[in-house]
Amino acid sequence: MDLSYPPEAESFRKEIRGWLEENLPAGWFDPGFSMTIDERQRFSDTWTEKLFAGGWICAGWPVEYGGKGLSLMDQVVLSEEFARANAPLRADFFGDVLVGPTILQWGTDEQKKEFIPKILNGTIAWCQGFSEPDAGSDLASLKTSAVLDGDEWVINGQKVWTTEAQHADFVFLLTRTNPDAPQHAGISFLLVPMHQEGVEVRPITQIDGTAEFNEVFFTNARCPKDNVLGGVNNGWKVAMTTLGFERGSSSTVGHQRFFKEWLFMVKEAQRVRKNEDELVRDALVKAWSKIKIMEINGYRTLTDALNNTHHSALLGACNKMFWSEAHRAATNLAIDIVGMEAQILTGEGPLEGPSGLPRLGRSDYPVSELQAAFFFARSETIWGGTAEIQRNIVGERALGLPKEPKPLNA
Repeated sequence: MDLSYPPEAESFRKEIRGWLEENLPAGWFDPGFSMTIDERQRFSDTWTEKLFAGGWICAGWPVEYGGKGLSLMDQVVLSEEFARANAPLRADFFGDVLVGPTILQWGTDEQKKEFIPKILNGTIAWCQGFSEPDAGSDLASLKTSAVLDGDEWVINGQKVWTTEAQHADFVFLLTRTNPDAPQHAGISFLLVPMHQEGVEVRPITQIDGTAEFNEVFFTNARCPKDNVLGGVNNGWKVAMTTLGFERGSSSTVGHQRFFKEWLFMVKEAQRVRKNEDELVRDALVKAWSKIKIMEINGYRTLTDALNNTHHSALLGACNKMFWSEAHRAATNLAIDIVGMEAQILTGEGPLEGPSGLPRLGRSDYPVSELQAAFFFARSETIWGGTAEIQRNIVGERALGLPKEPKPLNA
């Protein structure tokens, strides 16, 4: 693991810093800077345009498709500087990071011409249609079907925990197109328009009042025959490519949100006068040490990507299992520190999402940021592969343990 960056990367870092200082709102870097809800909304409305004009959206994509063709190291520096400035980098996570690169790798020329420009300029938003009520960690058991009818696929089924589906224009959808094939062999990856009859989105309101997740029901919904990505019945391989794109360029910044949260926990301990409690101090130090491990694991992942040593799947399983469980433990600690006060709703207005911009919240259930983090941490050990599944991957692939026994049919 090499923690030194080449001189050209550090030169690029100065360029990014200069652009951020010129384009972020006045006072952004001043201590205590804040914006009203209206100011945040105006910032959100114009920021994507500035990112697009600066060429920072999907900057690692090839130049011929609108990117800057940045090297992986330059992409890392880009992510680090935006994180340092607490400035949102992505216009649409699902488009920029997941389906866009998948289209570039698997798409036809026609598909690239149709979708890539619209992802870059932010004119279409995406959601991911993978999980189902009975197919989450065991994704290959999905039941949503697509049957060819002339020049269109007719889709029936249900997806669940679909983030931002209520705002999406398209969903990249895993469907079963050959029910007679083995589980992994009969799946296709479709690009399906959301705004049509036959697609119903039902938000799932969480206990903290947010509704970022949704159920999506497909009843004879349709999409063009040519919207299959990577070929009919090849969707499993395409999907595994998609899930691999999340790692790499953001590997060295993932720990930062946990560190910011940790600093807030320290302030809360001081506020309620528990900062001198030896047990609290010991727990805070342990939480800090886990964040440092996350940082080091990020550099290991980056080193793996730079050296093309192909350990990313195993590293990803280890990292995801570690940080999700560490964050859940940290938010438990935060609630313990605050004590009975944590049972009181003390939030004000909309909550902040990971980008620092407002996200949906219920005015009659105004959770604080700490309470919101506590609730959300429950889900982090589930989405993207449960901690139990990650342990299976580590046990079988790294330790050479026997595969987990399959349950007997009833």
